[in-house]
Amino acid sequence: WNLKLVNKNNSVDKNYIPELEEIDDGKYFDKRAVEHLKKMLNDIRKTGITNIWVQSAYRSYQKQEELFNNKVKAYKEEGKNQKEAEELAQTIIQRPEMSEHNLALAADFNKVNNEFEKTDAFKWLDQNAQNYGFVLRYPKNKQNITGITYESWHWRYVGEEHAKIMKEKDFCLEEYVEYLKNANQV
Repeated sequence: WNLKLVNKNNSVDKNYIPELEEIDDGKYFDKRAVEHLKKMLNDIRKTGITNIWVQSAYRSYQKQEELFNNKVKAYKEEGKNQKEAEELAQTIIQRPEMSEHNLALAADFNKVNNEFEKTDAFKWLDQNAQNYGFVLRYPKNKQNITGITYESWHWRYVGEEHAKIMKEKDFCLEEYVEYLKNANQV
């Protein structure tokens, strides 16, 4: 469940609703992983880094559809045709059936822009998130593999063991899933 690959080639059933638990302030995360997220946030705050919060976590199919359609509309208002607008939108906001937020295993931190990478919170996550089972889902050097632009704010729960291996080998989730498939064939 924690390694389910969701991207433009691997979708989530639109009727899928995970068991959720509230993180805070009406934001929800997968019940099986929420304690890892809470502990990570608590531990980062104990270091004196208090300027971190979860901006977005679980999103329903309908909410993701709304966000995607709004981005498409914005590109169309810039003069793009429907196909161009959808393709551009999908590099930033996934279609609802293709979003990790539908799994409730993704957390977007702070203001959801790449200014986040300049913060102490990002630096701490980059060094420690794997110890809580989280990975930076869309790294800079993996855009050609993930198909998604770099998102310093978007972190995904995969489990501690997997996160540590991914960090050590510098794998994005697509590479790691392929690595596991190949390891099982040996």
